[in-house]
Amino acid sequence: MSGVWVFKQNGVFQLIENPAAEASGGGRQVVATRRRKALVHLPSGEAVTSYAMLGQILRGLGWERYYGPDNDLLQYHKRSSIDLISLPKDFGKFNSIYMYDIVIKNPNLFHVRDV
Repeated sequence: MSGVWVFKQNGVFQLIENPAAEASGGGRQVVATRRRKALVHLPSGEAVTSYAMLGQILRGLGWERYYGPDNDLLQYHKRSSIDLISLPKDFGKFNSIYMYDIVIKNPNLFHVRDV
Protein backbone atom coordinates (compact mmCIF):
# COMPACT_ATOMS: atom_id res chain seq x y z
CA MET A 1 0.00 0.00 0.00
CA SER A 2 1.46 3.35 -0.96
CA GLY A 3 0.30 6.91 -0.72
CA VAL A 4 0.39 9.84 1.67
CA TRP A 5 -0.95 9.92 5.22
CA VAL A 6 -2.90 13.13 5.84
CA PHE A 7 -3.87 14.52 9.25
CA LYS A 8 -7.47 15.78 9.09
CA GLN A 9 -8.82 18.60 11.28
CA ASN A 10 -10.99 16.17 13.25
CA GLY A 11 -7.86 14.37 14.50
CA VAL A 12 -8.08 11.40 12.14
CA PHE A 13 -5.27 10.18 9.93
CA GLN A 14 -6.27 9.13 6.44
CA LEU A 15 -4.28 7.39 3.72
CA ILE A 16 -4.55 9.18 0.39
CA GLU A 17 -3.47 6.83 -2.41
CA ASN A 18 -3.51 9.51 -5.12
CA PRO A 19 -2.49 12.83 -3.51
CA ALA A 20 -2.85 14.81 -6.78
CA ALA A 21 -6.51 13.82 -7.18
CA GLU A 22 -7.14 14.55 -3.51
CA ALA A 23 -5.62 18.03 -3.75
CA SER A 24 -8.01 18.97 -6.53
CA GLY A 25 -10.97 17.76 -4.43
CA GLY A 26 -10.39 20.15 -1.55
CA GLY A 27 -9.12 17.54 0.89
CA ARG A 28 -12.54 16.40 2.10
CA GLN A 29 -13.25 13.40 -0.08
CA VAL A 30 -11.08 10.44 -0.94
CA VAL A 31 -11.07 9.85 -4.65
CA ALA A 32 -10.84 6.14 -5.37
CA THR A 33 -8.76 5.70 -8.49
CA ARG A 34 -7.48 2.36 -9.64
CA ARG A 35 -4.87 2.40 -12.34
CA ARG A 36 -5.08 -0.43 -14.78
CA LYS A 37 -1.94 -2.44 -15.31
CA ALA A 38 -0.61 -4.27 -18.33
CA LEU A 39 1.92 -7.08 -18.52
CA VAL A 40 4.46 -6.25 -21.21
CA HIS A 41 6.72 -8.84 -22.86
CA LEU A 42 9.98 -6.88 -23.10
CA PRO A 43 11.67 -8.67 -26.05
CA SER A 44 8.67 -8.00 -28.31
CA GLY A 45 7.50 -4.81 -26.60
CA GLU A 46 3.89 -6.04 -26.74
CA ALA A 47 1.33 -5.98 -23.96
CA VAL A 48 -0.17 -9.37 -23.13
CA THR A 49 -3.83 -9.19 -24.18
CA SER A 50 -4.95 -12.80 -23.81
CA TYR A 51 -4.07 -16.11 -22.22
CA ALA A 52 -3.42 -17.55 -25.69
CA MET A 53 -0.72 -14.95 -26.22
CA LEU A 54 0.71 -15.43 -22.71
CA GLY A 55 0.70 -19.22 -23.07
CA GLN A 56 2.62 -19.01 -26.33
CA ILE A 57 5.25 -16.74 -24.75
CA LEU A 58 5.56 -18.93 -21.65
CA ARG A 59 5.91 -22.11 -23.73
CA GLY A 60 8.71 -20.42 -25.67
CA LEU A 61 10.45 -19.76 -22.34
CA GLY A 62 10.25 -23.42 -21.30
CA TRP A 63 7.07 -23.31 -19.21
CA GLU A 64 4.66 -26.20 -19.59
CA ARG A 65 0.95 -26.26 -18.85
CA TYR A 66 0.28 -28.06 -15.58
CA TYR A 67 -3.07 -29.78 -15.19
CA GLY A 68 -3.47 -29.93 -11.43
CA PRO A 69 -6.43 -30.70 -9.20
CA ASP A 70 -7.77 -27.12 -9.22
CA ASN A 71 -9.87 -26.64 -12.35
CA ASP A 72 -10.38 -22.92 -11.64
CA LEU A 73 -6.75 -22.13 -12.41
CA LEU A 74 -4.42 -22.13 -15.38
CA GLN A 75 -1.05 -23.31 -14.17
CA TYR A 76 2.40 -23.45 -15.73
CA HIS A 77 5.58 -25.03 -14.40
CA LYS A 78 9.18 -25.47 -15.50
CA ARG A 79 10.86 -28.82 -15.23
CA SER A 80 14.11 -27.10 -14.30
CA SER A 81 12.64 -25.39 -11.22
CA ILE A 82 10.05 -25.73 -8.50
CA ASP A 83 8.23 -22.57 -9.66
CA LEU A 84 4.54 -22.69 -10.48
CA ILE A 85 2.57 -19.88 -12.09
CA SER A 86 -1.13 -19.98 -11.17
CA LEU A 87 -3.61 -17.76 -12.99
CA PRO A 88 -7.39 -17.43 -12.81
CA LYS A 89 -9.13 -19.07 -15.79
CA ASP A 90 -11.02 -15.85 -16.48
CA PHE A 91 -8.66 -13.35 -18.15
CA GLY A 92 -10.84 -10.54 -16.77
CA LYS A 93 -9.57 -11.47 -13.29
CA PHE A 94 -5.92 -11.34 -14.40
CA ASN A 95 -4.63 -8.48 -12.25
CA SER A 96 -1.31 -7.01 -11.14
CA ILE A 97 -0.73 -9.66 -8.45
CA TYR A 98 -0.59 -12.38 -11.11
CA MET A 99 1.43 -10.12 -13.41
CA TYR A 100 4.10 -9.52 -10.78
CA ASP A 101 4.28 -13.27 -10.10
CA ILE A 102 5.16 -13.77 -13.79
CA VAL A 103 7.70 -10.92 -13.65
CA ILE A 104 9.45 -12.40 -10.61
CA LYS A 105 9.64 -15.88 -12.13
CA ASN A 106 10.89 -14.57 -15.50
CA PRO A 107 13.38 -11.82 -14.67
CA ASN A 108 14.23 -9.31 -17.41
CA LEU A 109 11.53 -10.68 -19.74
CA PHE A 110 8.34 -9.04 -18.47
CA HIS A 111 7.39 -5.71 -16.97
CA VAL A 112 4.16 -4.36 -15.43
CA ARG A 113 3.15 -0.89 -16.61
CA ASP A 114 0.28 1.49 -16.00
CA VAL A 115 -2.16 1.68 -18.90
